Amino acid sequence: MIKLHVLTNKAELKKEQLENKIVIVLDILIATTSIVTALANGCHRVVPVRNYHEALSYKDNPEFLGYKFSGELNADTLSGFIQPTPIALLESGMTDQNLVYCTTNGTVALSDCKEAKEVYVGSLLNTQAIIDRMKLNNSERSILIVCSGSSDQFNIEDFYGAGFFVQSLIDSYPANSFDLSDSSHAARIFHASGTALELLNLSRVGQLLNDRAWDQEVKFAAQKNIYPVVPKLSSQGYVELSF
Repeated sequence: MIKLHVLTNKAELKKEQLENKIVIVLDILIATTSIVTALANGCHRVVPVRNYHEALSYKDNPEFLGYKFSGELNADTLSGFIQPTPIALLESGMTDQNLVYCTTNGTVALSDCKEAKEVYVGSLLNTQAIIDRMKLNNSERSILIVCSGSSDQFNIEDFYGAGFFVQSLIDSYPANSFDLSDSSHAARIFHASGTALELLNLSRVGQLLNDRAWDQEVKFAAQKNIYPVVPKLSSQGYVELSF
């Protein structure tokens, strides 16, 4: 049986948990949803960075001349950067672009997971595509779903996304393929408790986005399986589509 575990926020992550694991990182509102959207709409590469200062160092690096820059700190868009939400990125134009991307939670979680065997960038938008790829690879490795959380705390939206992954994995594999941890069971039960939009709107970040009249961004993030793309973190720390 394949072991399946959910971490409810990135602060729970320990280095030894990554060894030989398949990791799926989630930041439903909004980093991983935005990365998936950018790559599904023509962006070639996303460079996730841990903080604003690291992002600025890329701006000064000639190797990244021509890259677009997008990011936030505590939900405030960084000065001179594109708003780091999926619709805003689409409106800025992602075709044939490369992107340096900085957020408070999701890009930090991706960086923290880089030593895993494989790291996928997950969202509600591309859940089934990632699962189909894992099945195609016939992998029997343990799966770790990492919820980025909000400032190292639990959040509703990532736990809902984890539950969708757990349920979709169970639905996509033969019966009794998985050994679920308690957190995986809990995420699955939580996912069944309401619709994506209901629960994303209930979350603290969802309410914050709605208060800023970014409700269309929440609705966008709540869509399921609209993109058949599989973004993967490379050993160099870039996110690109895996084919």
